[in-house]
Amino acid sequence: MVKAAINRGSSPEPPPGTRILVVGGGYVGMYTALRLQRELKAQLRDGRVAITVVAPDPYMTYQPFLPEAAAGSISPRHVVVPLRRVLDRCHIVIGEAQRIDHAARTATVTTLATEEEGTGPVEIGYDELVLAPGSVSRTLPVPGLADYAIGFKTVEEAIGLRNHVIEQMDIASSTRDPAVRDAALTFVFVGGGYAGVEALAELEDMARYTARYYHNIKPEDLKWILVEASDRILPEVGEEMGRYAIRELRGRNIDVRLRTRLDSCENRVAVLSDGSRFPTRTVVWTAGVKPAPLLAATDLPLTERGRLKCTAKLQVEGVEHAWAAGDAAAVPDVTSDEKDKECAPNAQHAVRQAKALAENVAASVDGRPLREYAHKYVGSVASLGLHKGVAHVYGRKLKGYPAWFMHRAYHLSRVPTFNRKARVLAEWTLAGLFKREIVSLGSLEHPRAEFELAAGGPAKPGPKPGPEPGPEPGSKSGPKEPGGKDN
Repeated sequence: MVKAAINRGSSPEPPPGTRILVVGGGYVGMYTALRLQRELKAQLRDGRVAITVVAPDPYMTYQPFLPEAAAGSISPRHVVVPLRRVLDRCHIVIGEAQRIDHAARTATVTTLATEEEGTGPVEIGYDELVLAPGSVSRTLPVPGLADYAIGFKTVEEAIGLRNHVIEQMDIASSTRDPAVRDAALTFVFVGGGYAGVEALAELEDMARYTARYYHNIKPEDLKWILVEASDRILPEVGEEMGRYAIRELRGRNIDVRLRTRLDSCENRVAVLSDGSRFPTRTVVWTAGVKPAPLLAATDLPLTERGRLKCTAKLQVEGVEHAWAAGDAAAVPDVTSDEKDKECAPNAQHAVRQAKALAENVAASVDGRPLREYAHKYVGSVASLGLHKGVAHVYGRKLKGYPAWFMHRAYHLSRVPTFNRKARVLAEWTLAGLFKREIVSLGSLEHPRAEFELAAGGPAKPGPKPGPEPGPEPGSKSGPKEPGGKDN
């Protein structure tokens, strides 16, 4: 198989055939490359086409399952899909695209080896570009946010948050200081979209169950607060189902505060715009996303919001041989009667856009006509914890167990590969037969601590007062930027 040229400095003669570069290993990146493998199977086999995928991680994360992974209903390994196994006909490069020079048909990439080698980034040449770097969280200049908050966009953050919540219960159970206990048992979530509501609901469910194994903690001792700047939560499921979700959460003693903002979380005190102050060791930020910073480092046209200007055929507007979809792309919604309406940046569109994008790229390579992307939004589903949920699908409104069952059935059908489908279904079946896991494996974040102590090195770190702050977007260490999620 002919691979895209990876060069340092100037590019040598390109290999024969068409070089397709896919930047991003998320929904759009993985699904597009997967579809291209099928559409161009013969061309890949005889070397007329080569596909290179540049992704920051060696796996694709199925984000709708992150809340269940945090709650312990699904193993973290089954929330991710290994790119090398699924994209076995592609050349996988684990690294970060720093710059795209489409005029020169090159992408500048830093890999895991470039820092070790000390020779600087590599350049990858291409003939067709699929740009799908996704999004990062949209943060605000809230004092203390970078120091004390954690996001909910990656599997590392989901599992870290689960460990952290159980660790706080351990702290509350063993402390003699009422102030420390109160702060440990107070959990503040900012953002009333899918990510915030589902993460809070699943973790509250898990923590309430876990409390039965503590002799001095009752479920009512835990304080859960959801902060939302608008006047509703889960707007995608409709106003009626949004109100039902609020009633359901408040019925579980969750404090839902609408038209409220987080003004500060300095010194581990969450200060809200309504004047409330909550000493807390847990602030989870899920208040929206913005396009990946890579888009600003390209010579491609962007909208006012920083997304790529695209046509309905998923081509970058006014540019040849450049394609985009998902969170990074502003794609016209041809099914809407509203002028200049764009497709919502959610998973429902991303998966379908990836299929259409791959078919159009394959058609372009073969010289066939392209087709427009068209998908009418059919509705949304959301989980509110075990056996609880809301849904608004094809005009029908569901709540409680039927909505929760639909949520699981829909996402089971959408998670890629039969392998992952079977494993997730098996875990759900076993979870119905046995008790929940209540183990915190926070020590995984410091795997060398025990050995360092034994070797006379630094003292073993004790329980952290809260999640560590995340690095800048694109960093490969520690928790990543938070963000929301749509179904």
